[in-house]
Amino acid sequence: MNAPTKFPLEPTPALEPTAQSGKAPVAVTPVAGLATPTPDDLVITIRDRRFGRSKQPGRWWLNNDPIATAWHNALSATFPRGEAMFIEAVKAHRDGVPPKLEEEIRAFVRQEINHTREHVVFNKAAVDAGYDLSKIDARLEELMAMIKQRPAIVNLTATMALEHYTAMMAHEFLANPQHFAGGEPETVAMWRWHAIEEIEHKGVAFDTFRHATRDWSRWRRWKLKSLMMLVITMNFIRNRWNDTLELLAQDGLKGPKVKLKLAWYLLGTPGVLRRIIPAWFAYFMPGFHPWNHDDRALIGKADSEFTDARLQSA
Repeated sequence: MNAPTKFPLEPTPALEPTAQSGKAPVAVTPVAGLATPTPDDLVITIRDRRFGRSKQPGRWWLNNDPIATAWHNALSATFPRGEAMFIEAVKAHRDGVPPKLEEEIRAFVRQEINHTREHVVFNKAAVDAGYDLSKIDARLEELMAMIKQRPAIVNLTATMALEHYTAMMAHEFLANPQHFAGGEPETVAMWRWHAIEEIEHKGVAFDTFRHATRDWSRWRRWKLKSLMMLVITMNFIRNRWNDTLELLAQDGLKGPKVKLKLAWYLLGTPGVLRRIIPAWFAYFMPGFHPWNHDDRALIGKADSEFTDARLQSA
């Protein structure tokens, strides 16, 4: 396993020339002159970890529960193509960004590449366990072809909204152990690792959008951001619902009772969609920024648990 790579993102004040170049270091300025609550001491860490190589997850890897397993398998099926789109959407607007944001974008890209790699492995394991993900992937492929025809700023706005979704769910996954209770340890570790890094880079797409729209009025920026979140929410919930039901049908689980159980899983217990509602509404508030809520304490706790697990297995 490679050692984690850390990207310190503190602003470096231009005080005096460096010994090597004789030039003053470039001072980091806020995005387009706008104040940003992205923490000055934020460190985005590249944790190059691999999961599921020695032992693949079972068919119902999450507490032997087909509902919980199908929901997370449906999420994972979207990640390889989706995260590739996120990377391209952010990179398309990186020219001219402040140095601090430039470093964040580089770290964001490396994290997302690693997430893609691990979810490709996870999705293959789901296929090996007997699930057919081809319909989900075909729909995503069609969607990606359509996305290539859209203006780049629209794709960045969609990425910003979807990154808020992943950050909301990542917070919930780390804060509430109930979501992965009874899951196979190696697979749960993969999901928690992904969640840690989603929290770390949750402000990157947002700050890139602010830079890209620095000449826009606040009303124009808010309108596009808000309308896109409404569209993303409708599509995200509808598609993940249908994808989950598709996978459940492959287990022979169909009908109204199955739909009620899925609805309860999402809105009742453990209720990930119910629990993220306040954070979803916050996205529409004036002055919203993902780092208005600094939840890095969850990262420290989860990282320490990874360290303890590695020491115990050594």
